[in-house]
Amino acid sequence: MITTSKCQSWVTFPKSKPKANLRLFCFPYAGGKASSFRGWENVLPCNVEVCPIELPGRGTRIMEKPFTECSQLIPELTTAIFPYLDKPFAFFGHSMGSIVCFEVAHLLQQKYGLSPLHLFVSGRGAPQIPMDNKLIHKLSEAAFIEELRRLNGTPEAVLENTELMQLLLPTLRADFALVENYVHSPKHSFGCAISAFGGLQDSKVSRAKLEAWSQHTTSNFSMQMFPGDHFFLHSSESLLLKSLSQKLNQLIYQQAA
Repeated sequence: MITTSKCQSWVTFPKSKPKANLRLFCFPYAGGKASSFRGWENVLPCNVEVCPIELPGRGTRIMEKPFTECSQLIPELTTAIFPYLDKPFAFFGHSMGSIVCFEVAHLLQQKYGLSPLHLFVSGRGAPQIPMDNKLIHKLSEAAFIEELRRLNGTPEAVLENTELMQLLLPTLRADFALVENYVHSPKHSFGCAISAFGGLQDSKVSRAKLEAWSQHTTSNFSMQMFPGDHFFLHSSESLLLKSLSQKLNQLIYQQAA
């Protein structure tokens, strides 16, 4: 049995809102951490409790071994989240986080009969679309760092800090391995709506790859593109949060009706 303290290591609460109508669990991209969603709790609707996920190997869990396989991560993360599903909830995931929250949502449905009210997926093609053949996690250190530079998600000052990179590289490689080792298996479609977000200048995630998420819901599907590359969630954060706020307010209104 997982203790409350163990569960809390996975789920963070930047601003506790006991009277919130809905919880939004946020799943980070490869190399990301709970603080990647810093400030969201101050911008999204006041009756939404933002709950960023802290995966092992980063942030407050920097000394823990990161996962390299979804098959090992998903059951533990699902068990950790379960105690906090005592009120309506939604999932948001960016890039790697989109696949992780998709798999967690399916396991919650299968194991507990619970589903999010809405699934927000960002910066990632639908899970049935194969990834590129290039295995980034197996590249040499120099080539791996150059790939990180190309993706534009790691500040140049961090990439040039040799000591800091030695600390971060094992987790970054593990996250890329998790994504690249992922194998999609066909599942029942969700009854909840899905919203997909993408970057207009993201060379790897096209509109067609985002639109393919529509195959995973029997409810409504929407897609919205924002200025920016793969990390538009930072460069176009205000636009993204405005859209999220509108959709979350609609969810809360529908629940109250």
